[in-house]
Amino acid sequence: MKGNGFKIGAIVAFLALSIFYLWPTAANFLEKRYMKDLTEEARIEYQEENAQRLQELQKKSLSLGLDLQGGMRVTLAVEIDELVKELASEYSDSTLTNVISDAQEEAEQNNTDFITTMVNLFEQRYPDGRLSRYYRSEAENINRRSSNAEVAEYLKKQRSEAIDRAKEIIRRRVDRYGVTEPSIFEQGKDRIIVELPGIAQKERIRNLLKGTARLEFRLTAQADQINSTRQRIMSYYNKQTASDTTDSVQQSKGQENPLSKILSTQTRSQVVFGYAAGRDTAKVNGLMQKPEVQDLIPSDIVLLWGASPFVTTDQGVDLFELIGVRTEAELTGEVIEEAQVSFDQTTNQPEVSMNMNTEGARRWSRITGANIGRQIAIVLDGYVYSYPNVKSKITGGRSSISGLEGTEEAEDLVNILLSGALPAPLNIIGETTVGASLGEQAISSGFYSLLIAFIIVAMFMIVYYRTGGAIADLALVLNIVFIMGILAAFKATLTLPGIGGIVLTIGMAVDANVLIFDRIQEELRTGKTHHAAIDAGYKNAMSAIIDGNVTTFFVGIILFSFGIGPIKGFAVTLMAGIVASLFSAIVITRLIVDYLGRDRTRHISFG
Repeated sequence: MKGNGFKIGAIVAFLALSIFYLWPTAANFLEKRYMKDLTEEARIEYQEENAQRLQELQKKSLSLGLDLQGGMRVTLAVEIDELVKELASEYSDSTLTNVISDAQEEAEQNNTDFITTMVNLFEQRYPDGRLSRYYRSEAENINRRSSNAEVAEYLKKQRSEAIDRAKEIIRRRVDRYGVTEPSIFEQGKDRIIVELPGIAQKERIRNLLKGTARLEFRLTAQADQINSTRQRIMSYYNKQTASDTTDSVQQSKGQENPLSKILSTQTRSQVVFGYAAGRDTAKVNGLMQKPEVQDLIPSDIVLLWGASPFVTTDQGVDLFELIGVRTEAELTGEVIEEAQVSFDQTTNQPEVSMNMNTEGARRWSRITGANIGRQIAIVLDGYVYSYPNVKSKITGGRSSISGLEGTEEAEDLVNILLSGALPAPLNIIGETTVGASLGEQAISSGFYSLLIAFIIVAMFMIVYYRTGGAIADLALVLNIVFIMGILAAFKATLTLPGIGGIVLTIGMAVDANVLIFDRIQEELRTGKTHHAAIDAGYKNAMSAIIDGNVTTFFVGIILFSFGIGPIKGFAVTLMAGIVASLFSAIVITRLIVDYLGRDRTRHISFG
């Protein structure tokens, strides 16, 4: 066993890391089993009391694909032709519109790139024409003298950025919806795939994904409006509580106002109606949306939630503000042309610089000049992202938003502003729903296929290779643990094809041991001693093992790079399995063989 200290340390470290990353998955599984046996009321109470811990366990657990836990898979198409039309804006004419329409039809029929097709079609019809007549951009240096090739590159870049912004909008929407571990990725040049585990409400998801991302600049409500509205609503619920309390025992205890119980009115700003925990925002909405309560809110203001928590308590509870803003928007995101992160020259604090078009600059100057000292709320999809103070009149269409917590918040705000300016609509062109029962059946089938494969391989190895086979089986058990640990550590998603990859890996894992054991048998037949045969067997089989696994690993990389959906799931588990099986065959089995053969009078049977 001399010289095996490093091997022992590596095995212990690998095993400890695998258990560390798999522990949340095991704990989450046990928690779900425990809650499944509780009554509905007890389960809800348990979830509320342990919300932070359960959320952390779910976040750190090994993710399951749609085919294993059920959910929806939606394919969205970004209408690039509409994007190209909008980019031309006031320069567009019937000539460009006709070329775009015909290019869209031709690209669909021939399955070619739309922008390349459009440029080629334009040049065929107008050999001396320039697309720079329709497209201009100071930021990208596109002007009247730009070539058609330069305009084409500009349009392709705008397409890529539009798809990225669309993915950002979709991610924010599904996060607010409460979907755990959504998967959002591109397919081709104008498709976005959205996978939502555990979701089966088709209509709600359709509306969620197709809704227009509307960016608005709204004045906040006056402080006296917020105060008087708050007093009227709280008074209404106080009276409701008093009228509902009929027996003397209840009167002595004093029922609590249902709204004040979940909505605090000790706010940090006069334009904030109140704040509540994230888990209580739906309850607040239910109380505020009653017709009697809506009648108490002035018609010229509306209460909107903040998009992100303004603070997180020591207990890990996110608190969201309910902010009063004017009903009518002063300006929309259509006027924003550019937005970027910059830094204040005096304080070096991050801020967001914006650039508006001519019309937007004129209106922004009027709005800010008339509202110095007031706050303007930036609203996207009905959520308030910030409500900064107006310090002075802003001219030239250039403005900045300061008072941000850091660069990350500034970058997020840039994404929001650019997302709001997205001109291309999204259309749902395909959707698939997997029911929860089918997901449970897939998990069961996958587990039994894995178990049966393991038993068959283990029995074959023991029967054919005796003690050597038993050693390989022990390494195979650890190999499976390592594979799952690798998947959990790299936040991979386990799918049904992924389970197929693990089953394949089980066979491939013992393949290395088969090569080693057969080589040892050959060395023994040449008359070598037992220990010399073992050393020669491991040494001479190594090149074949490395070559076979490395080439297969490269195949996995290719599948992962160019595949989508199930193919990627298979590739991930295949690559993880190759890494784990190489470690098991080269390190673990050799360590066990050395340990069992430490007494040179004792021989290990290899068949």
